[in-house]
Amino acid sequence: MKFERKNPLTGEVASTTVAMQASDIPAICEKAQEGFTEWSKQGPNARRAVLSKAADALESKKDDFVEAMMNEIGATAGWAMFNLMLATSMLREAASITTQIGGEVIPSDKPGCLAMALREPVGVILSIAPWNAPIILGVRSVATALACGNSVVFKASENCPRTHSLIIEALAEAGFPEGTVNVVTNAPEDAADVVGALIDHPAVKRINFTGSTSVGRIIAERAAKHLKPCLLELGGKAPMLVLDDADLDEAVKAAAFGAYMNQGQICMSTERLVVVDAVADEFAKKLTEKVSSMPTGDPREGNTPLGAVVDMNTVDKVNALIDDAVSKGADILTGGKADSVLMAATLVDNVTDKMNLYRDESFGPIVAMIRAKDEADAIRIANDSEYGLSASVFTRDPARGLKVARQIHSGICHVNGPTVHDEAQMPFGGVGASGYGRFGGKAGIDSFTELRWITVETEAGHYPI
Repeated sequence: MKFERKNPLTGEVASTTVAMQASDIPAICEKAQEGFTEWSKQGPNARRAVLSKAADALESKKDDFVEAMMNEIGATAGWAMFNLMLATSMLREAASITTQIGGEVIPSDKPGCLAMALREPVGVILSIAPWNAPIILGVRSVATALACGNSVVFKASENCPRTHSLIIEALAEAGFPEGTVNVVTNAPEDAADVVGALIDHPAVKRINFTGSTSVGRIIAERAAKHLKPCLLELGGKAPMLVLDDADLDEAVKAAAFGAYMNQGQICMSTERLVVVDAVADEFAKKLTEKVSSMPTGDPREGNTPLGAVVDMNTVDKVNALIDDAVSKGADILTGGKADSVLMAATLVDNVTDKMNLYRDESFGPIVAMIRAKDEADAIRIANDSEYGLSASVFTRDPARGLKVARQIHSGICHVNGPTVHDEAQMPFGGVGASGYGRFGGKAGIDSFTELRWITVETEAGHYPI
């Protein structure tokens, strides 16, 4: 059986992929277990060599990735190339940490007892990645897991199966042992059954999932029944605070990038501009001018900064948010409702907590501007959300910015930078409804290894009985 993914802009078939069923999962997981047995025995330098080859193989597929992302999700070439660049960096970073999976010797009160804390690979890791930054998030879901000596079963997104399969092809070319890297593709209607079968299989020891909060809750609940740990990177409603002493020109550039890069379809996207009253009017004027100069067009033509959103569901959701906000007193400064996946960048001012746009993740090219009385009020508004992934603060005083940043409830916060920022070596993840656990660098080692206490007795024992 096969399923088709259609181009969101043209409606033409973008890719055709195998539609696996829940009945296919046991054999794949058993194969992954066999792969783990072989791969986990490899030394750190052997693992490093294969991961480095994988980075080269990924890079060599540049043209294929650009074509696949354009056709499957309507991405621009620029977004595809950014994805490839960062994903390649993630593989190289993963290669570099194979010798950093250390432990420690712990002083013991027991005479002659050598006590050690060791980090060891877990086994089979289920990795589930979304479509919006498909190369970055696909590679991130498997790179550190593999570096730590685990095998992986990668569940590709139904929206970009060809893009995700290219990642697996690159890894296969690198020379991982048979069964170490596995991919599952499925039709959308089979997703629940397939993912359920994957979580339930005894060989799967841990799950990492990047995607919506609603689906993340379902996955976490199912995993909890089996006492399987999860790493969850979920939704966001990132605030960008513009304080009264901010460099407004810099803030405008960061706001436009953070809100509209990839049409706002990034978990870190700036969804709330929290601007103090003293500079709100000037900031709104400058940002309106900037956003009005950012046209949307067919990504295949390559002459506009913004391309298509992933489907009409996004259009309908954003349109509904606009209608609700306007009916309750908000003002559209630029952009507005759309009737196709080529949506204009939209800026909405005077958003209040009575509007859905204030709280609901849009995941589209729209940003809410919320006016705050002062710094304390801006912090209050920033924290008035169930989400807590990324945030940013703009001020000319770095010490003030750091003080404010530490009062914002988020896993990530940038002072004088956009909310959209990722690097392979950084601890990436959120709090609250944005999930838990961390990808990236040494922090990722904790997520993909088991900490074990092992002792060696070097003297004859003395026992009370």
